[in-house]
Order: sequence, then structure tokens, then C-alpha cells
Amino acid sequence: MNLNFFDQFLSPSLFGIPLFALAISIPWLIFPTPTNRWLNNRLTTLQAWFINRFTNQLIQPLNFGGHKWALILTALMLFLITINLLGLLPYTFTPTTQLSLNMAFAIPLWLMTVLIGLFNQPTIALGHLLPEGTPTPLIPILIIIETISLFIRPLALGVRLTANLTAGHLLMQLIATAAFVLITMMPTMALLTSLILLLLTILEVAVAMIQAYVFVLLLSLYLQENV
Repeated sequence: MNLNFFDQFLSPSLFGIPLFALAISIPWLIFPTPTNRWLNNRLTTLQAWFINRFTNQLIQPLNFGGHKWALILTALMLFLITINLLGLLPYTFTPTTQLSLNMAFAIPLWLMTVLIGLFNQPTIALGHLLPEGTPTPLIPILIIIETISLFIRPLALGVRLTANLTAGHLLMQLIATAAFVLITMMPTMALLTSLILLLLTILEVAVAMIQAYVFVLLLSLYLQENV
């Protein structure tokens, strides 16, 4: 049987029924439900502390009009970081390695920030397409370049998240396969390869959290330009 490293990115199915929606919805079940008690368990307290710190850091640069986005951005952050981390477990499927899912998040949220800017402050929003002090002959070229740059933003958001997670998963599977093959022929090399795999796994945990944070942070920066 030929080994295909890209099989891990195929959408799972059971009896021909796609399980993609189930893979997206189940991670929400692991979050503890907040209670009205004065003293909660450690997991709920840690979750509340993390959400509070992240929301403050994300919303602090925005003016009052952007604070209404706090719930959306925080929920998106928790969703992405949970799915990214669960995808590092063996025999699991990572939905955020699918470009279609990432673009489904990136395009509507980016478009909403642009529409908010055009609706609330159209002059300032359109002024971003032409830097101040631009020489007259360069005005048409710069407008075209800035317009292309504006429309590339959602594509960059989705591709960045997809590419980083996909590359990490492929590299982990490649090193794990090498360690499995070398364990009978060269045990010392297999042990060294396993150590490299352990270090790479720790790195991928950090990458999973950082990429989720970068995705939401860039959305907040786009929002900051338009509110």
C-alpha cells in the first residue's frame, strides 16, 4: 500500500456522510460551562482569566465603536486555537487545514470591516487607497496597487493559517515515519529522530496558538482602520 502524506487532510466521512460539520462542532463541548457560584473549578477560572486578558489586549487599541466586536473576535480566537490544538492529537482531523474553512472566516469578517469603514467614514476609508504626498504621475498606479493589496488581505489570512498548519502536520508525519522505519535498522538514529519529533511537536503547539492569535489580531487591525 502506497503511503500518501496528504491523506490526513481529507475530510472524514462515515458511510459516505461527511463528518466535517461534526469535527467543527464537537470541540465546543470541551469548554466548561460558566456557573453563578463565587468559587469555580480551576479550569473555569483559567478559561475566564485567559478570555479576559485576550479580550483586553485585543480591544484596548480600538475606540468605543469597535468594542462591539469583542464577542465575535474572542469566540473566533477560542474556536481556532481549540481546533488547532486538537488537530495535533494522533488520528484526528484538523478542519483549519482546509482553505475553504479559513476563507469562510476571513472573507466575511474582512468584508464587514471594509463596509463599516465605507459606511461610517467613507472619506477616510477611501483615503487609505492613496498615501498622502503621492506625486501626481504615480496616483493611478498607487490606487491600483493599494486596491489589489486591500483585496489580497482575506486571501493572505486564509492561506497563512492553512499553509502553516499543513506544513507542520506534513513535517511531523514525515519525521514520525522516518523514526518508525529506522527503529529496526538504526535504533540510535530512531531515538534521535524521536527526540526531534518531540521538539517539533512542542513547536507546533506554539505555532497552533500563535497562528490563531495572528489571524484574529490582523482582523482587529483591519477593524481599527475602519472604526
